[in-house]
Amino acid sequence: MASPPFFVAVVILSILSLPFSAASEAYPSIPGTASVTGESAVELKPLRREIYGGGRIFDISHRYTADMPSWDSSEGLGEFLRLAASMKNGSIANNSEMKLPTHTGTHVDAPGHVFDHYYDAGFDVDTLDLGVLNGPALLVDVPRDKNITAEVMESLHIPKGIRRVLFRTLNTDRRLMFKKEFDTSYVGFMKDGAQWLVDNTDIKLVGVDYLSVAAYDDLIPSHLVFLEGREIILVEALKLDDVKAGLYSLHCLPLRLVGAEGSPIRCILIK
Repeated sequence: MASPPFFVAVVILSILSLPFSAASEAYPSIPGTASVTGESAVELKPLRREIYGGGRIFDISHRYTADMPSWDSSEGLGEFLRLAASMKNGSIANNSEMKLPTHTGTHVDAPGHVFDHYYDAGFDVDTLDLGVLNGPALLVDVPRDKNITAEVMESLHIPKGIRRVLFRTLNTDRRLMFKKEFDTSYVGFMKDGAQWLVDNTDIKLVGVDYLSVAAYDDLIPSHLVFLEGREIILVEALKLDDVKAGLYSLHCLPLRLVGAEGSPIRCILIK
């Protein structure tokens, strides 16, 4: 006999690796860190993973935490998540509210980020091509002693036909995305490196391992080169630790934020 139909109200509350284990103002008790009391006094500890599928799937997105770096901030992102409705306070379900800049953590840039006429015309993250954001990708190691210049790009010998490249730099070695204070000495593209890529490769997706694809000293010029043609998608602040260089299947999905020039994005690599 079939079970009677029923309705289940599910509220997914994703609190990813918050940087403390005690209670906070936003959360009276943080899921995964507080002991469960009552009839089943069992401590529940969720498993947070970086690798899935028996070692085949790598999560290359950073967890959103209050202590993650934020652009030009010495204090990190700060509290960005609060429990607006709490079961402990009588609500029928837990419901969180989130407020953060769209260029926080692992994120994607749309052309309207640096071109105001593209912004006005509606070239937002909802217009980005999922065919570019998903497909075969090459993870390469960049020489560790300099920014990504035309000389560096030429030295990488990226074959024609490669459309998606993730550039692992000294930023990963220095673990800059795990440090609260924004660091202007991060490695990124110089304008001539961006121009060399546009002129000499078939790359349509550029992934980097800190908050900006462009070096701090060439911030806007490099972005302008990449985004002017509206063919190249920039994915920034990727987590490329402990992943071997080589070919993978890349899958990146931004939120469909109409009117937004940037969006948080979840990216994975599959062997």
